Formats: sequence, C-alpha cells, structure tokens
Amino acid sequence: MKKPLVIITGASSGFGAEMAKQFNADNYPLLLLGRRVEKINALPLNFDQVLVKAVDVTNLEQFQAAVAEGEKAFGKADLLINNAGVMLLGNVWKQDASEWQTMMDTNVIGVLNGMKTVMQSMMDRHHGTIINISSIAGRKTFGNHAAYAASKFGVHALSETVREELSSHNVRVLVMAPGAAETELLTHVTDQDAADTYESWKASMGGVTLDPIYVAKTVKYMYELPQEVSIREVLIAATSQDA
Repeated sequence: MKKPLVIITGASSGFGAEMAKQFNADNYPLLLLGRRVEKINALPLNFDQVLVKAVDVTNLEQFQAAVAEGEKAFGKADLLINNAGVMLLGNVWKQDASEWQTMMDTNVIGVLNGMKTVMQSMMDRHHGTIINISSIAGRKTFGNHAAYAASKFGVHALSETVREELSSHNVRVLVMAPGAAETELLTHVTDQDAADTYESWKASMGGVTLDPIYVAKTVKYMYELPQEVSIREVLIAATSQDA
C-alpha cells in the first residue's frame, strides 16, 4: 500500500537528516525542506520518492509553494515535522538583539507557518499529524539560554493550544523535546563564553550527548501509532544529562 507524504523541515543535518533516513528507509515519500539543499542531496537516501526544496521557513509563501509541489507529486501530506530551528546562546544584556529576532522568527514563526500550511487540509480530511521539535529548554531554563528558551517555551504553548483546537478534527499535534544532542546547533553560537560554558557542561557529563538517531526513531514511533492515539509530548535526553 502506498504510504502518505511526510514533510520534514531543517532536513540538512541533525535530527532532520536522521528523520529523513528513518522514513526513507521505510519507503515514505518525502518532501525535505531546508536552506542548504546541497547537504540534503548528499544524504544517503533513495531519492526515487524524495523532493528537495530550498525553503526559508520564516517565509510563508515559500513554504506553501513547496508543500503544494510536494503534494502534487506524492499526494496530501499526512505528517509535517517542524524541525528547523536555531540556537544562539548568550546573556540578554550582551547578546545582539538580531539574534533574538532570528530565533523567534525561525523557532516560532517557522513552526506557525508550517502548521498553517497543512492544517486546513488535515482538518478537512480528519486525518494528519504535526510534530513540532522543541527542546527541554522549552520546559526548564538554562543559563545563557534566555531568548532560546523563550522561543521553545513558545513552541510548547502554541502546540498545546492548537492540539486542543484540532482534537475534535482527529488531527494530532505532538511535541518532541530533546535534551543536549550531537547536532550542529552549537556551531551557530557567536558568544564564545557561552559556547565554552556549554562545552564544559557537556564535558561534565562525559563529553557525549544524545545521538539524534534516537530522536528520529521516537518521532517515527509517535507518528506510526494509530491516528486515535496521541503521545502529546516526549522529553528525551542522554541518561547522563543532569539538568
């Protein structure tokens, strides 16, 4: 039986790349969105059922156009994974305000744009799933994470609100909240003191954080449960993570 379309944002690395591999290995048609399409195209995927599009998730029109193209090729989207995100650490009193805006635009507006793009069709069909990738920093605070945590607390709040609104339409809105993980997020940090503090904390846990493959496998499990079952939220972290 033909499987439904899965859309993954931020598919070039980290959680997004691992999720693309997991769903691709199980023959799901994929629409993979990101700004670095060359990295997506270099992933070890079977591209027979994969469409890759360069999209800035903060641009609603770009997002909608890409989804329309993906649905024309593979049918209506049944799963959207809002994974694109950025983590710029620093103290509020010295962090450039443009970094706050970047995080709010990508981590919050990008998620809202994705939800808006697919939700009406899912509501009309009474079927579909949206999984928003947040962070443990969306549930608790950490030093140097003020603006980032604010954006991820926002993801939790908007997800829970929309989940309540869509529940009567049989549409699922789920949250995956990973802890510290082996991704490229830290490479975006411009504050060297904040980056060094993070690395010291990581070293105190043995120098190894969560492997993204476990986030990807858990997301796939959440989705493949029957439509009438919602794992509303998962917090997942390396056992050695103490906060």
